[in-house]
Amino acid sequence: MTHQVQFPNLGISVEVNPIAFQVGNFTIYWYGIIIGIGFLLAVLYGFSSCKKMNINKDHLLDAIIAGLLGGIIGARLYYVIFYPGDKYITNPMEIFNIKEGGLGIYGGIIGGMLCGGIVAKIRKMNLFAVLDVASLGYLIGQGVGRWGNFVNQEAFGCATDLPWGMYSDRTAAEVVGNVHPCFLYESILCLLGFVLLHLFTRHLRRYDGQTFLLYIIWYGVTRFFIEGLRTDSLLLPGIDLRVSQVLAAASALVAVVLLIVFRNCHKLTGCGSRKVMEAVGLTVEDKAEKVEIDDTAESTIFSGMSAEEAQEHMTIGTGVKKAAEAENEKTEGNADANTSEEPSDEAEEANETAEGESEEKNDGSEN
Repeated sequence: MTHQVQFPNLGISVEVNPIAFQVGNFTIYWYGIIIGIGFLLAVLYGFSSCKKMNINKDHLLDAIIAGLLGGIIGARLYYVIFYPGDKYITNPMEIFNIKEGGLGIYGGIIGGMLCGGIVAKIRKMNLFAVLDVASLGYLIGQGVGRWGNFVNQEAFGCATDLPWGMYSDRTAAEVVGNVHPCFLYESILCLLGFVLLHLFTRHLRRYDGQTFLLYIIWYGVTRFFIEGLRTDSLLLPGIDLRVSQVLAAASALVAVVLLIVFRNCHKLTGCGSRKVMEAVGLTVEDKAEKVEIDDTAESTIFSGMSAEEAQEHMTIGTGVKKAAEAENEKTEGNADANTSEEPSDEAEEANETAEGESEEKNDGSEN
């Protein structure tokens, strides 16, 4: 079933089909593809950050796999636990029917971090550094993944008169008029948070885990306000409070308290504040001191070497060259000395005269 999605005040109208393609009776949905793209981008970012964060890439992969499984289970359990009514109590097998949807992002975050964190500890990784990288990956995944809600025309908000109000057959079934495109709000704020926290992590972070705490605050505040606009929120049993709003507010407050508690902490094992890195003995690269190697040159003498190894080989080569030049100078000096010791022309003539007189004397004695 396709949806005609409009932004009337902006003059935009698009047709979206939740189904990407079908192979026989097997259907591939855009929602799953978009979620997969977000996850893949998050993983690629995590791998690209391993060197700067001083994290073992192979061990991180193990934590990611465990986090993925834990995230799926956690997201489903979160939805099932807080789902209104007795649908899953009367028919427990419906818990495994995820084709019809029913995943809670907070459950995914909690389950993913729990399972991934356990594997990280088993692999003897720095858990807080891993959480810093994971939080940035979450922002990428959430920022991209929310567009799956747009394709399905779900997770939208209440009525609005704002210029970017959205309208479709799905929204019209629940709300009169244009609605808040909550998917767009969360996508933009998550990607903006990623950019800001990425820059913070590279240049201002003062201890492992600080980025993670800032992520909790950023996403908590973001989700608290966006959740207040949505029409499909899960509620706490017996209480007219939105589950995600309560969790968002509580987690953000706890993170603020922890930031205050650890305000004087300076413990880094990877990139961050230059001052702190120098204080804890981490190497800070200086671009001016790097040896540039022309990758386009025909020579393959440095093939397969890192920049540091190439620089070391160049240094050794320079030393050998200087030693060879010194040896050449020494050899030339000895040759000059030998040349200066050769007899002069006058000395040679004197020797020849002496040899002649000696021969005449011998001839006379023989006669």
